[in-house]
Amino acid sequence: MPRKVVSGPDYDDDYADYEDYEDDYDDYDETGYADVKPPVKEKESSKKSSNAVPVLWKCSMCTFDNHETMVYCEMCGVFRESFVKSGKDVSIKVESVNGISNNSGTSALSNSDSTKMPAKTSTTNFDGDSERKYASTSHDKVNSTQLASIGSSSSTGKKKQPVISDNNVPIERTPQLIADHFQLKEDQGSSSRASSSAQNKGSMETLSSDISQLSIERNNVNVAQPLPEEYKPEGWMLADQESGVLSQLNLAIVGHVDSGKSTLSGRLLHLLGKISKRDMHKNEKEAKEKGKGSFAYAWAMDESTEERARGVTMTVAVAYLETKKYRVVLLDSPGHKDFVPNLISGATQADAAILVVDASTGSFESGMDGEGGKSVGQTKEHAQLIRSFGVEQLIVAVNKMDAIGYSKDRLEFIKVRLGSFLRSCNFRDSAVTWIPLSAVENQNLIKSPSDARFTSWYQGSCLLDAIDCLQLPSRDVSKPLILPICDVIKSQSTGQLAAFGKLETGAIRNGSKVLVLPCEEVATVKSIERDSSSCSIARAGDNVAVILQGIDGSRIIPGGILCHPGFPVPVANYLELKIRVLDIAIPILIGYQVEFHIHHVKEAARVTKIVALLDKTGKPSKTAPRFLKSKQNAVVQVMLDQAVCVEEFSKCRALGRAFLRSSGSTIAVGIVTKIMRQDQH
Repeated sequence: MPRKVVSGPDYDDDYADYEDYEDDYDDYDETGYADVKPPVKEKESSKKSSNAVPVLWKCSMCTFDNHETMVYCEMCGVFRESFVKSGKDVSIKVESVNGISNNSGTSALSNSDSTKMPAKTSTTNFDGDSERKYASTSHDKVNSTQLASIGSSSSTGKKKQPVISDNNVPIERTPQLIADHFQLKEDQGSSSRASSSAQNKGSMETLSSDISQLSIERNNVNVAQPLPEEYKPEGWMLADQESGVLSQLNLAIVGHVDSGKSTLSGRLLHLLGKISKRDMHKNEKEAKEKGKGSFAYAWAMDESTEERARGVTMTVAVAYLETKKYRVVLLDSPGHKDFVPNLISGATQADAAILVVDASTGSFESGMDGEGGKSVGQTKEHAQLIRSFGVEQLIVAVNKMDAIGYSKDRLEFIKVRLGSFLRSCNFRDSAVTWIPLSAVENQNLIKSPSDARFTSWYQGSCLLDAIDCLQLPSRDVSKPLILPICDVIKSQSTGQLAAFGKLETGAIRNGSKVLVLPCEEVATVKSIERDSSSCSIARAGDNVAVILQGIDGSRIIPGGILCHPGFPVPVANYLELKIRVLDIAIPILIGYQVEFHIHHVKEAARVTKIVALLDKTGKPSKTAPRFLKSKQNAVVQVMLDQAVCVEEFSKCRALGRAFLRSSGSTIAVGIVTKIMRQDQH
């Protein structure tokens, strides 16, 4: 059943009374009396017609069946076609409909908002008194009420024929009846009509202003919070040039498995007095007992039982040494392909790197071309990763020169082949230093070589001098604090849990307030340790362990961030990347599952969209490709399973470098160009 036009008296039931009233009015004589009896037959016909099948009309827009008396669709609000056409021919005064049609805000509200609100409806009794009733109606009912009752509300106290809702009236006549109903006699009730119009206009203006205010308030709810003021570093954050403390250099040692990285690191530490004779003697004894006498120096870095049993480095080992110019933090990285994720997590802190190459026949080729020459060796992959970390300065340590008799020709062969690959990784020739050496024989490490076969043709610098020739990257203490958490360790001095990592920007000191992400809890710095020694201040570039108070230790996790409370780092899971595809066997398609690596976090992800290819100048293609293959540059979008702490590369380089891996290999490296969706906590 179609709904009633208004919520009030049932006009179908009172139809006969209205008709009798009009007939009596027409039959009055000049004296004002008439002997006319009520038309009983018409009452009976009206009652019979109410039981008849209703005549319906179908909406041209939504095809909903509406009652014949409706001039607009109950479902979608579209006006009836015949009503619109007849409206052009019928003269309707604008003043009588201004209260309905002029206020667009009311119409928009009735079309968009389905909530109910009280509306005033007016009915006229037979004595000419106007009565106001309140009815809780929806907005579409309010509009229909105004359409149906505008004639009676505009001319109070005058006898006016109401809308006839008779089922026997033809559909074609309904628009004419509505039009006649809108026509008002100018010579009757002009004063009351003017007052009623003014009242309707005033109520509509009030409703319009209320709706406008509601719209403004609704829009103000989601207004972004004002950005914090520009960060200004405090005086204590600036470096003290008169302190005499050596500048810190973070040096990653990378290379193919079994190239001698840990042995080289241990030998350097021993020669510089960082390993006691007692510890060295202990390592030599244990190595001989297990038939691994050559691993004595490597065990200075590989301290875990599993690493010593397998003979490979599994995690990034951290050690400290001092040169004439720098306080060096050695980051001894694993070379086995199974532990490349650990290399990415640890070596992202590097300012410069030493790429260790095994010069012996077959080993160098294996590091370049992989096992059997069918894959990418770890020498290539590590070089690509180091460059994507932002490292521009590289020392190539050609190790095990004693195994090839210190051959100059072999060294030149390695320089030609590896040099061309490094140039393809965007390493400048002037930023690459080649140092031939032998870690086991202690040749060309901290002083010039002594072997005659070596000195006959080599007069270059030793490894230690090459380290001193490296240049420090700029340290930005003028930006807010950002410290990515590399690991959560136990402090050797206090035994408490501490967040270990490298300060990328800013500075901290004891008592500083920091925001811990992604848990979004504020904590206080209790103490700071550098190389197991307490310090009061740490600045950008320092590797420190920060002990916090006011927070549960379980809330501090690797991959989290310590940052300034007023300048939080975004936490997001939907990112846009600009990537460089490496040597891959399977094309990258939409939906491709990858491992997403960024600073110290690894998260499962998938490629949701390939936006465009990039040419050599960085210009995007007009059409999006269906897949990506080796050596292509592209812009892609990735969706992570879990949100991570991330920042656009243009704002923070350390938090904007990303790596995509699949099936144990790095398939692409790139940077974060846009955070598509930020995680809401």
